[in-house]
Amino acid sequence: MSLELRLPIETERLRLRRLVTDDLAALYALHSREDVTSWLFWGPREEDEVRVSLDGHIARPLAEGVVLGIDLGGELIGTVNVAVGEGRQGEIGFMVHPDHQGQGYATEAAEAILELAFTGYGLHRVCGSVEPNNTASVRVLQRLGMRKEAHLIENAWVKGKWSSEAVYAILAREWRAAREGRSSGR
Repeated sequence: MSLELRLPIETERLRLRRLVTDDLAALYALHSREDVTSWLFWGPREEDEVRVSLDGHIARPLAEGVVLGIDLGGELIGTVNVAVGEGRQGEIGFMVHPDHQGQGYATEAAEAILELAFTGYGLHRVCGSVEPNNTASVRVLQRLGMRKEAHLIENAWVKGKWSSEAVYAILAREWRAAREGRSSGR
């Protein structure tokens, strides 16, 4: 696979950029919050755990995917990522600090990461997995044009209880058709 990643990515309001070691404090402010991690497989993290995670994101080979910082006017307000799997398939994820939720930043960043997944990585299919009760993230995936392909009932033991999972996905041709429809004003 030949990668042509143009980073950072500038959107209407955001700058999506590679993470750097100076992002530790902002990431810790995000990863240490129970209200942020409540829907994730992991709970609030200590600063050392965030440092290990950040170092891993920085060192990760681009061919495997990328975690980008969501930068709003010089402030890191979250992250968005694409993980590249086998068979030209990938998975996206996103998290935004609660102080900045409800303003469309997650959708704006996720749209950009989907574009990167399909054009930069040349993926055929991208999915997003979410706990079905995480309605805010479900709405983001739906706004991206992703269809619900699966609803797995209590399929994972997470934080001492059974958790369910909904899988949403979109194909490259569907993404392109939707983008063309938006640009032509249909």
